[in-house]
Amino acid sequence: MIDQNLLSVVQDFGSPVYVYDTEIMRRQYDRLQNAFGKVKQLRIHYAVKALSNISVLKYLHSLGAGMDTVSIQEVKLAIEAGVPPQEIIYTPNGVSMQEIEKVAKFDVRINIDNLSILEQFGTQHPEIPVCIRINPHVMAGGNTNISVGHIDSKFGISIHQLPLIKRIVENTGMRVNGIHMHTGSDILDIDVFLYASEILFKAAEEFSDLEFIDFGSGFKVPYKEGDIETNVEELGEKLSTRFNEFCKTYGRELTLAFEPGKFLVSEAGKFLVQVNVVKQTTSTVFAQVDSGFNHLIRPMLYGSQHLISNISNPEGRERFYSVTGYICETDTFANNRRISEIREGDILAFNNAGAYCFTMSSNYNSRFRPAEVLWHNGEARLIRERETFKDLIRNQKMLSF
Repeated sequence: MIDQNLLSVVQDFGSPVYVYDTEIMRRQYDRLQNAFGKVKQLRIHYAVKALSNISVLKYLHSLGAGMDTVSIQEVKLAIEAGVPPQEIIYTPNGVSMQEIEKVAKFDVRINIDNLSILEQFGTQHPEIPVCIRINPHVMAGGNTNISVGHIDSKFGISIHQLPLIKRIVENTGMRVNGIHMHTGSDILDIDVFLYASEILFKAAEEFSDLEFIDFGSGFKVPYKEGDIETNVEELGEKLSTRFNEFCKTYGRELTLAFEPGKFLVSEAGKFLVQVNVVKQTTSTVFAQVDSGFNHLIRPMLYGSQHLISNISNPEGRERFYSVTGYICETDTFANNRRISEIREGDILAFNNAGAYCFTMSSNYNSRFRPAEVLWHNGEARLIRERETFKDLIRNQKMLSF
């Protein structure tokens, strides 16, 4: 999408607005497929939590992606988007036995990461095969906020508890059809990821009826100029070779599974906002926009940096701005960022706004969630209408006093 396309989206649908480019999603999907082209059976499950609009789910499924879900609601969204249950994996954390049983009725793949739930589920439903999520105690990413493979993580069953897992499986007679890990986001060191994979292979040897091994995801994408990213081509070459060797030793062809979210949709997204006020203080020039952390919380929550450009004045002289929102809290998107001269009414574009942006939005300060637009085949298509006041009060009940 060129700047003129983005400006036309704002003109047609208003601001703030999220825009997603399907061509970039396709590019990323193909890149991952090609990287693991030497594997006979590859399954890519898109992590629905990254961007859960049903039109996005439907598009990614049209490319061949299954769905990785973490809640019964995400399972229902995937089915609503036309994804067959057998192409959906459900990997919850900290949910009740009741929810897992409800999801099992949809005939999706079940992934369990808790010894207690594993024993309960195996005792009551030994006929339903399950995948087991292992915590390898390896942190492949550099940020503890988004790494889930370390020893203090709430995710997964410790690799050191493998004897307990085997005892539960034997006592209940349940069948384990998959083994899984997810070390977390922003994988920087491929060798560390491969080391974690060896732990997973070792665990897989303990189960005789596996159909797949799921290596999670966490591939890092660049957020700014010169930023590093996961070399998926190198990872694909090395892990594919090792996976094929394991299948020969195991005695059957298994499916290699991944569950990318950010990798597929992050770079496809742009978040467009309008500048309400340019405010000069004694030390800072603020560009205050018609949004806040109610729409894009990642910079405040994770310290993430989204490249911001002034698409209304791209050739303007660069100045330093702090870009802030209209929320009655500290909602700073960027501090002292060099951006082309900003004027009131200009449109700013945030890059890498496809993953964990709209899905983490809220109605804080009673603000409406923005619209979502899909840019597909050179055309902007509305895939979520902007909220209205009726949406805000839809489920509220006003009492009489």
